[in-house]
Amino acid sequence: MSEQEILKPKIKLSRTKNAVRNIYSGMFNKIFTIFFPFLIRTVLIKKIGIEYAGLNSLFSSILQVLNLTELGFASAVVYSMYKPIAEDDKDTICALLNFYKRVYFIIGLVILALGTAVMPFLPHLIKGNIPQDINIYVLYSIYLVNTSLSYLLFGYKNSLLNAHQRRDVISNILTITQGLMNICQLLILVTIKNYYLYVLMMPIFTVLNNVMVGIETKRMFPEYSCKGKLDISVKKDIRKKVAGLMISKLAQTSRNSFDSIFISAFLGLAMTTIYSNYLLVISAITGILNIVINSLQAGVGNTLQTETKEKNYENLKKFNLFYTLFSGWCTTCMLCMYQPFMRLWLGEEFLLPFGAVILICSYFYIMKSGDMNSLYFNASGMWWDGKYRAIAESLLNIIGNFILVKLMGIYGVILATVISITVGHFWNGQFLFKLYYKNNKTVKYFLFEGIIAATSIFICIITFITTKFIPKSDATKTFILTLIITGVIATTLFSFAYIYMSKALNLKLPIKKQYSQKGQ
Repeated sequence: MSEQEILKPKIKLSRTKNAVRNIYSGMFNKIFTIFFPFLIRTVLIKKIGIEYAGLNSLFSSILQVLNLTELGFASAVVYSMYKPIAEDDKDTICALLNFYKRVYFIIGLVILALGTAVMPFLPHLIKGNIPQDINIYVLYSIYLVNTSLSYLLFGYKNSLLNAHQRRDVISNILTITQGLMNICQLLILVTIKNYYLYVLMMPIFTVLNNVMVGIETKRMFPEYSCKGKLDISVKKDIRKKVAGLMISKLAQTSRNSFDSIFISAFLGLAMTTIYSNYLLVISAITGILNIVINSLQAGVGNTLQTETKEKNYENLKKFNLFYTLFSGWCTTCMLCMYQPFMRLWLGEEFLLPFGAVILICSYFYIMKSGDMNSLYFNASGMWWDGKYRAIAESLLNIIGNFILVKLMGIYGVILATVISITVGHFWNGQFLFKLYYKNNKTVKYFLFEGIIAATSIFICIITFITTKFIPKSDATKTFILTLIITGVIATTLFSFAYIYMSKALNLKLPIKKQYSQKGQ
């Protein structure tokens, strides 16, 4: 680093203010958009049939795999913007935006081509009967066009909002467009009952969402436009990060997308739908927790550029304690509430065995307990260094799915995922301390995480045992009583755990600071 770069003043984002703003808007969006998917899926299953919901899950999973074509360019470009934003280097930001626009257009075309190539194999990914009034090729084409349009039309402009820690703008626009789409889809299912028209709403509102983001981004950041060329060194750095991100995304995609594909191929569309119903609950809760992660992403990226490693280490512990204990609270509620909720929502015939529920809750907790480590890992841009970890996690999950689904059915699919993310979690944390912090606190930090996990498991067991004393009644009364008892016990115990552990570890609450922010 040159003397000029050292002396150049750093611009600190208003991290606390932006994070709070992002969390509020993201939470409103999530609450609004959680309700409609549950309602729509209920109507879809009851009014049209379980196989249609299975097709929806299968095609969505296939296209999530095809989204690997994006190769992580979005994250790499956003990461590359942290430094020029901190240094107010508008030329570099414009060049990055120009590069990103060209790449995203190519990605949209590639996804369209690869998705078309997959079409001949669709019948082999479905076990059992397909609804007679459905042409799977026409239906799949609508899903494919929807995915491609998200890249072809202004998708690159999200990077400016993400890098400036203004995800609240994205959340507010998504609340409007997704809310309108869900209302239209619900009306179609209730009145016309035309599944093609129901699916067609997705590409229409994808276009509307991208256009609105493009207009708002231009209004907030008129000084940025797609122009200029990047230095060879910057492009080389992005290519390296993208290569690592591609591998990392493969690991993430293999968790749910390949799970659904294996279930559809070996266990049928009906089991795919039942499993997807449970994943819908996880998706809703994960979406709420991801609001916190996404809201902190740009702020952490800015902190890594402007603060010391020791300061960032203390922040990591502080954030991880609260976030992981909250994840434990969510896991406890899920374990106690899953079956009563499913019984009330869809009925007895849509329940998985309780052993599968335990595995699903374990999957959720392990996945979320690694989120803070992944946040700092991603904000540090160390994707290439973690390539072997991602490859191992992905292969372990895919091979595990293939072997265990034949031996254990649905249990095997979930167990393969639990094993793979456990390996990935510990490996990811080791890389973070070895490559960024460069200290010998890895074992101490994993012990810290182990104490949090043991506390969460203990509270989870106590709460679950207590709920077993609830007298069995009709589905509604059982659900309400379980909800009240679980909420009171879990909230009380986890609150005490957080207060006690914060004092024991001497973790102070963050001091609120105000910084200047462009585009506020």
